Amino acid sequence: MNETTSKSAVELELKRLEKRLEDLIATVSQIKEENRALRQRQETLSSERAGLLQKNEQVRARVEAMIGRLKSMEQA
Repeated sequence: MNETTSKSAVELELKRLEKRLEDLIATVSQIKEENRALRQRQETLSSERAGLLQKNEQVRARVEAMIGRLKSMEQA
């Protein structure tokens, strides 16, 4: 193998590595964006869950109050 062939092989390998790095950088960027979107979605779902738990507790209190009133009417 002469010097020109060796240089060409090195240049080809460098180009291949450069392309691989570009692909990896693009993949990392995509994963970062997906991660950001997932964190935002998780935050939204957590807020919705907290709201639903609060509503559930309010409904439970109202139902218990109604049951209490019905029992007192029944006894009277």
